[in-house]
Amino acid sequence: MMLKGFGKASLLFGTALFAAAAIARGTTPALVDGRDWYSFGGTDAGEHYSPLDQINAGNVGKLGLAWSYDIDAFDAYTAPLEVNGTLYFAAGLSVMHALDARTGKLLWQYDPKVEDQPESKTRMRAGWGIRGIAYRDGKVFTATRDGRLLAIDARNGKLLWSVQTLDEAQEAYITGPPFVAGDKVVIGFGGSDYTPQRGYVTAYDMNTGKKAWRFHVVPGDPAKGFENKAMEAAAKTWTGEWWKFGGGGAVYQAMAYDAKYDRLYIGTGNGFPWNQKIRSPGGGDNLYLGSIVALDAKTGDYVWHYQTNPENSWDFNNAMDIELTDMVIDGQKKSVLLHAPKNGFYYVIDRETGKLLSAEKFAKVNWADRIDMATGRPVMNPESLYPNGKPFVLYPFPNGAHGVQAMAHSPKSGLTYIPVMEGGRVYVDPAGLDTWQPKAGMFVNTGLGAPPASIKVPPATSKLVAWNPATQKQAWSIPQPGVFNGGVLATGGNLIFQGLNTGDFAAYAADTGMKLWSFDAQDGILSAPISYSVGGRQYVTVIASFRSSYATSPNWDYRQQKRRVLTFMIGGTRKLPAFHPVEEPIQDDPAFTVEPAKAAIGAGIYNTSCVICHGVGMMAGGAAPDLRKSPIPLDAAAFAAVVHDGGLMARGMPGFGQFTPEELEGLRNYIRQRARETMPKK
Repeated sequence: MMLKGFGKASLLFGTALFAAAAIARGTTPALVDGRDWYSFGGTDAGEHYSPLDQINAGNVGKLGLAWSYDIDAFDAYTAPLEVNGTLYFAAGLSVMHALDARTGKLLWQYDPKVEDQPESKTRMRAGWGIRGIAYRDGKVFTATRDGRLLAIDARNGKLLWSVQTLDEAQEAYITGPPFVAGDKVVIGFGGSDYTPQRGYVTAYDMNTGKKAWRFHVVPGDPAKGFENKAMEAAAKTWTGEWWKFGGGGAVYQAMAYDAKYDRLYIGTGNGFPWNQKIRSPGGGDNLYLGSIVALDAKTGDYVWHYQTNPENSWDFNNAMDIELTDMVIDGQKKSVLLHAPKNGFYYVIDRETGKLLSAEKFAKVNWADRIDMATGRPVMNPESLYPNGKPFVLYPFPNGAHGVQAMAHSPKSGLTYIPVMEGGRVYVDPAGLDTWQPKAGMFVNTGLGAPPASIKVPPATSKLVAWNPATQKQAWSIPQPGVFNGGVLATGGNLIFQGLNTGDFAAYAADTGMKLWSFDAQDGILSAPISYSVGGRQYVTVIASFRSSYATSPNWDYRQQKRRVLTFMIGGTRKLPAFHPVEEPIQDDPAFTVEPAKAAIGAGIYNTSCVICHGVGMMAGGAAPDLRKSPIPLDAAAFAAVVHDGGLMARGMPGFGQFTPEELEGLRNYIRQRARETMPKK
């Protein structure tokens, strides 16, 4: 690895050396000395790495809380930025905040009023909050669930321009961060699990909001012609009438800008539906699903691609971090792209050519034996495609061996630090495979059948893994609680920071994984921490907020969570107020008679429309209220006002206007049924 000599220098010397190295790697020359954290991954290189070493393995035990800020939002699953002493983040329905980074004082707030947009009633069904924002040249950029990209004046919170980006994707939504590429700001969207969509990314002039270019991920209807040669080539890898299903490929998270080559790398999504036998029944690679695609940042023209998952009959996608660095390979310095997506393989790719340099498993994987280095293609396990109606327990599960929680790469240690999950899921064709049609109205549509009750999958586990991309081997690993833990920050002080689902915010030694420090955040943490320097003092900031489709232990109740910005410094002495969560009782009305036929209707709706937020088995994991404990389902009128009419859209609850009175009553019956089944025995 390059940059081996970067040691415990002074703050000034260390940041200057990092700036020179970052520029050499192709990162934008501005804002790269470590004082500011201006992009989702820190810099354009996206490594989630800070060179600052004022806080280090020798003194991290003296780290304390400098200040905290309580967030008034139903969701704060987001990574903040810091530039010139101001901390920026968006929470809830993309409400932008600016705080004084030294004190936590609110400077301004901008609310885009997502709940007032007609499209939001449907687009909120995606279930996840905004994950990040972007900054450049005095502007803060954020996207909204309803599809707008906004530029906001970083000084005062005034809206500079707004553009609707989902003009070709009427039922898509946005939860990912924008990315700045030169003088463009680029945004994708999500939706490849929900409704027929054709994925694309769009670039806009950073100063005016004028559309510069658009790149589609998958080809459209051949009868209408192709936008470019890339789409014409991709169409040869599809079969059937895929365009009727949209095809998928939504770019809902990862991108990276490479100033060295003036390229944008995008991580493309899974197919719609997941099951290729439906969307492309004659097989084929289905380009450019499950790929890293390099685009010319000025024009949006295709440059190269590397597909991690040809065919892709699962939920595997490449929305995970795309991180840029330099490595010495076979005695030659290479500009490389590092990527550890859902599928469980760690990839090192030549940024200039798109050639695969190495790939190895970093987690439990059974869908493929290895990656063939001669072809760059996976050597797949035929059973993983669940042929002839035969179920298959696939590893990794749809959440991925590495999900959207950020990994970090340290150019100082040469290691990548990955929050790893290991879990399996049963894949099987649905009944009526040949006649399958998606359910309209933005519901989860996988193209899969119900898993046989006889197949039991062990509980998923998690760990933090330090991975050496030069040797493609694990350097160290430590077990972690539960399944979903927070994103990772690496620093020049030989430290790794990460929040856990237990509420611990922890620091580990980057070289050994030894736990050196922790703080009780009073809430689970999913967001990645950041580090920056103001007035010569280094700070570490993380946002505490937790959501999951699964109940955790401790379980962070949606209503009682203490969602906060937490900022730390050496010698910090602030304390959080005492937090005493209350166990809320399961509600019931003895006069309510559960009718099994109605409850069965409700179960079908719940497990396709409600489960992502309100929890598997109706055991909420912090993303939404526990319906068993809510009084609203006990009142038919109140329930209809919320679920059908969207009465709580301002708090993130979408409206399901297509539900019939019979379906609403079915849901009420199923909620009561589950409440009684799970009520503690007297």
